[in-house]
Amino acid sequence: MAIHPQAGQLAHHDSLVNLPQLMTAYYRNKPDVVNHPDEKVSFGTSGHRGSALQTTFNEDHILAISQALAEYRVAQKITGPVYLAKDTHALSEAAFQTVLSVLVANNIKVLVQAGGGFTPTPVVSHAVLTHNANASELSDGIIITPSHNPPEDGGIKYNSIKGGPADKDITDWVANRANQLLVTGLQDVKSAQQSEIDTSDLIESFDYIEHYVSDLENVIDMEAIAKAKIRIGVDPMGGSGIHYWKPIADRYGLDITVVNTEVDPTFRFVPLDKDGRIRMDCSSPYSMQSLLKLKDDFDIAVGNDPDYDRHGIVCAKSGLMNPNAYLAVAIEYLSQHRPHWPADTMFGKTLVSSGMIDRVVNGLNKQLCEVPVGFKWYVEGMYQGTMGFGGEESAGASFLRKDASVWTTDKDGIIMALLAAEILAVTGKDPQSLYEAQVARYGKPHYKRIDVAATPAQKRLLGALQADNVTQTELAGEKIESILTHAPGNQAAIGGLKVSTANGWFAARPSGTENVYKIYLESFVSEAHLLALEVEAKALVDSVLS
Repeated sequence: MAIHPQAGQLAHHDSLVNLPQLMTAYYRNKPDVVNHPDEKVSFGTSGHRGSALQTTFNEDHILAISQALAEYRVAQKITGPVYLAKDTHALSEAAFQTVLSVLVANNIKVLVQAGGGFTPTPVVSHAVLTHNANASELSDGIIITPSHNPPEDGGIKYNSIKGGPADKDITDWVANRANQLLVTGLQDVKSAQQSEIDTSDLIESFDYIEHYVSDLENVIDMEAIAKAKIRIGVDPMGGSGIHYWKPIADRYGLDITVVNTEVDPTFRFVPLDKDGRIRMDCSSPYSMQSLLKLKDDFDIAVGNDPDYDRHGIVCAKSGLMNPNAYLAVAIEYLSQHRPHWPADTMFGKTLVSSGMIDRVVNGLNKQLCEVPVGFKWYVEGMYQGTMGFGGEESAGASFLRKDASVWTTDKDGIIMALLAAEILAVTGKDPQSLYEAQVARYGKPHYKRIDVAATPAQKRLLGALQADNVTQTELAGEKIESILTHAPGNQAAIGGLKVSTANGWFAARPSGTENVYKIYLESFVSEAHLLALEVEAKALVDSVLS
């Protein structure tokens, strides 16, 4: 895809989302799930997402999802409070109030940020886990966020009693029940009036910030960061963690500068992404332009997306790190600087993450667990303490506490940002320098991800492929060594396929939200070899789909 000519620049005022129009659409537009299947509730790898303007994220959707979740809790005998959170997207506030109305009407206790503030996704995971470790009545969490999606989008995620993204069995049940409720005109949905919400004793304030910040020293070496006087620059990108950095700095004596304190649901201060849209993607060099211009002012600079489950790491000399590169460095560092982690602790990666991670883990003589796309595949291992680190190529990861017990079972952009400062403080080298040392040892990877147009029928076919559908024996001049449709780490279906040779691989999987399929490619030979992989991968997938 060609880079938009305004990529990396601020949006013109007339191209910003029309907030009154968006909010009106949230309440006025009514989904017709019988005649318009694309308006159904659908949980992808991280919740249900959509836009009120396209009638894919509206009040009726949230009423139905919330009622389905209330009924699921009853069926599963989950009687503790719901930890409820919202990010800074415009639709999040409206959806937050909708969820509250349903939970109160269903007589469910809800814990919300004191003062009506915002709450990051990993903070909810942390709160659920710490609650459930010492409670007879188990809790779960609901987060209102579409992650890094554009300002006009909305999203809702459900985190189970194990603190992380609910597995497919749960989300399928919730989606099916929600769609039944939509078909019947929401007849069985209970919803409280605003006056009932305002006076309800079911809603309690909870200091998410203090609860989370006071525990950080048990997962990050905060003392080392403070002692080394690491200068940390932070661009919250207008996200839900904006009020966490000062308490972190104050409590642990860190040198943290927040370079942008604005919260604005148009996100007008975020530079345009490569396609010319505002997207709060902290792994994009275009969206991160504002912070990159300040990189020389700090030893480490970091950015996060609106719900803080992703991280962007900026090193003073080299700029924004490739997410795959940082995952490889984080794994090597943690394996060597967490002495209380058992020797058999596993390190997790998704099938579409860099092969550099495989080489690093093998070089450390540690166990690799390769899973499909989606952080939910790490939840059980991290919950049990057997998975020391789980990461995704899209700049999301989390890891265990120093004592090898669970910290979060959802991606945590805050600890991944602080880990970069710890790495510099302890080793004297920034993460990019350590990655370059890995390249010297294991070879240089050339990585790429592209989107290819596909019809819904083609996407379904791609998602149901079997290994024997591929008849080719070579790829880009090398013998094909493996064809995967299930992840080797847990044998779960990947919803596509991955084809590997000795020095390269590609994976193809359908998008859950767009009429495209995604191709991930990597070569440890050269850019020319990567191009050959791309050409042959497209041809191979086309031949299978035809």
